[in-house]
Amino acid sequence: MTPPTPRNARRSDALSRGRIVEAAIEVLDATGEAGLTVRSLTAHLSTGRGAIYHHVANKEGLLASAADDIVGRVTAGAGDDEDPEQSIRLLALGIFDAIDAHPWVGTQLSREPGQPAVFRIWKSIGSQLQRLGVPGPARADAGSALVNYILGATAQYAAGPRRVTSDPDRKAYLDDLAARWAQHDPDPIVQDAASHLPEHDDRAQFLAGVDIFLTGITARG
Repeated sequence: MTPPTPRNARRSDALSRGRIVEAAIEVLDATGEAGLTVRSLTAHLSTGRGAIYHHVANKEGLLASAADDIVGRVTAGAGDDEDPEQSIRLLALGIFDAIDAHPWVGTQLSREPGQPAVFRIWKSIGSQLQRLGVPGPARADAGSALVNYILGATAQYAAGPRRVTSDPDRKAYLDDLAARWAQHDPDPIVQDAASHLPEHDDRAQFLAGVDIFLTGITARG
C-alpha cells in the first residue's frame, strides 16, 4: 500500500494557471475574499510562493481570473435559446445564481468595468441584442443599461439577503428591514413597499427587472 502523502508535502507536478484559479475559487468559496492570500493558496495547493507567482502577478489579477472563470461557465450555455430575449433572461439568471453560489463574485464584478468577466457579460448581452435587431448606438445604450442593472442588483443581493442562510433568519431579516422602512417614512408609497417586502422573492424580482428593460428595448425598436 502506498503511504499517504503528508499534508505539508510539496507538489511534485507542475502547476497550471487553470489549477491555481480553480484553487483560488475553492479558497474564496470557503473563506471569502479576506481568506485568499498567498499563504492560504500555497497551503491549499501544497506548493511554494514561486510556483504561484510564476502564473499570477498579484491578488487582484487572481480575483479577476477567478470571477472570469465563474462567469465563463454561465455565458458558455446562455446563448443557445432560439429566442434572444429568453437567452438574455437565462444569462441574467445565470449570473444571479452564480453570485448566489459565489458571493465574492458580486463584489469583484462591481470593482472594475474593464475586467474580462464584465466584458464577457457585455459581449454576450450585445450579441443577443443584435439578434433582436437593436441597431448599433441603441444596442450600446441598452447593453450598458442591462449590464449595469445585472451587476448592481446581484451585488446588492450578495451584500444583503444572501448573507442570511436559513429561512427563519431570512424572514427575520426582511421583517426587520420592512419595519425600518415603514418607520422611516410615512409616505403611502413607502408603506406599500414595506408591506410587500417580507414576502418578496429576490430571484423573481430580479427577473422582473430584466423583463422591464427588455420591454423598453423592444418598444423602442
